Amino acid sequence: MIYAVWIPLVVPLLAVPAARRVAECRSPRAAAWILTALTLVLALSSTAALGLLALAGALRLPFVAALGHLSPPLLGRDSPTTVPAAVVAAVALTALAAAVPHRIRRHVRELRAARRQFGGGPSAGDLWVRQDDRPEAYALPGRPGRIVVSSGMLRSLSAPEREVLFAHERAHLAHGHHAFLAVAELASVLHPALHGLRTPIDYALERWADESAALTTGDRTLTARAIARAALAAHTADACARPRLSLMVTAGPVPRRVSALLATHPTAPGARRPRPWVVVSLLPASVLLMCVTLSTAAAVEAATDLHTGIEIAQGEAPGRPDPLG
Repeated sequence: MIYAVWIPLVVPLLAVPAARRVAECRSPRAAAWILTALTLVLALSSTAALGLLALAGALRLPFVAALGHLSPPLLGRDSPTTVPAAVVAAVALTALAAAVPHRIRRHVRELRAARRQFGGGPSAGDLWVRQDDRPEAYALPGRPGRIVVSSGMLRSLSAPEREVLFAHERAHLAHGHHAFLAVAELASVLHPALHGLRTPIDYALERWADESAALTTGDRTLTARAIARAALAAHTADACARPRLSLMVTAGPVPRRVSALLATHPTAPGARRPRPWVVVSLLPASVLLMCVTLSTAAAVEAATDLHTGIEIAQGEAPGRPDPLG
């Protein structure tokens, strides 16, 4: 079996450490876009590799060869791994074909259940207030998006801190952050190793909303204090059930988020970035980009090689005697 087809299945294992550094070194908005886009490419490349492995094995079956008008001897000699790899790939693709719709249906059910649960409660514009002593607040995507907040959370914050909370959750809704999470969820289904990218994507989205809230309120110290107090209040209470695609102000590594707001951070708007820091910050992004480029190129090369082998077996094109072996 051609070696390139295995690369997209291995590269995600190497991309996760670099992704964590990208979330720290780049601006929150840029990090969210970079990580989400590259995560999707890695997931699709690995899925394509599974398809190529399964197809390469299927071509060895007599009825498939007859269906495609292939001459089996022209496919070259069998590699010892061709059939076992094809069987494993076919099983994996079958599992993915069931898992992806199941995950999508689960998220849709969760979002619909949440909207039915809170739709009849008191509201003020885009704000839904739940009568619950447990401090909780999160952005619920939909048309229109809503901010769900418990009465316990409202009592835990001062009036200015509540404005920070609302600005943070509105930023999630305004920028469609749930779509980023949906891509991360889909990618983790397509390749389990990509589940490790959910944490840096979450962090980038929360930092993005933090910066938006700080810009809206004009007070980074107030924003940091509100986030810390909301997280502390939520930490002391039992977690409430919420959809996985919802975003809340208390998610992620709150101490790091607070420190980023209080410090003169290189990713903060208007902050001057020292040249050595810029060079160092580009390294993780370069490594991640290299991983994605390698994965995509390997998948394309494997597909091209397999296509050439099929043309040879059909007698339509000259080529290497053993494209798959």
